[in-house]
Amino acid sequence: MKALEIFVERIILSSRWILVVFYIGLVLALAVYAVSFGYKLLKIAASVFVLDEAGMILAMLSLIDAALVASLIVMVMISGYENFVSRFDEAGEADNEVSFLGKLDSGSLKIKVASSIVAISSIHLLQVFLNADQYEDGKIMWLTLMHLAFVASAVMLGFLEKLMSVTSKNDLKDKD
Repeated sequence: MKALEIFVERIILSSRWILVVFYIGLVLALAVYAVSFGYKLLKIAASVFVLDEAGMILAMLSLIDAALVASLIVMVMISGYENFVSRFDEAGEADNEVSFLGKLDSGSLKIKVASSIVAISSIHLLQVFLNADQYEDGKIMWLTLMHLAFVASAVMLGFLEKLMSVTSKNDLKDKD
């Protein structure tokens, strides 16, 4: 029976390598998104003398939005791989080190993802406000409420993470 238990545990532990397929998929998605970003940038550059100030601001906001989404993908790929699959071997090399490498646990990753979603939502909502005449009031209200839901979720995740860290610190003190 013990041999069966060890066999099942090894299968379950080895199954984490299936996640690599998802992370490689995210790398490919990031490459496709980079091509989309380049196309968007070329379109903006081609119309730099045609766009008015508001149009240029909207165009820059869309580029910033794309950069935030790409950063979110990279953060999820790197920290997810390191938390759930395997540590990076080159993590100790100073020239390759990413500042959050090895520092983001799943709780911290949730906070970073939620913060990124709030930032992306903020930019999108700003774009909507700058083009308010193109939207119905009801749609603007719903987009604002969705943004506030993202903000409230991020605040609650931050509060819960802080609460969990205080609880775990107290548990460590109790063991001493």
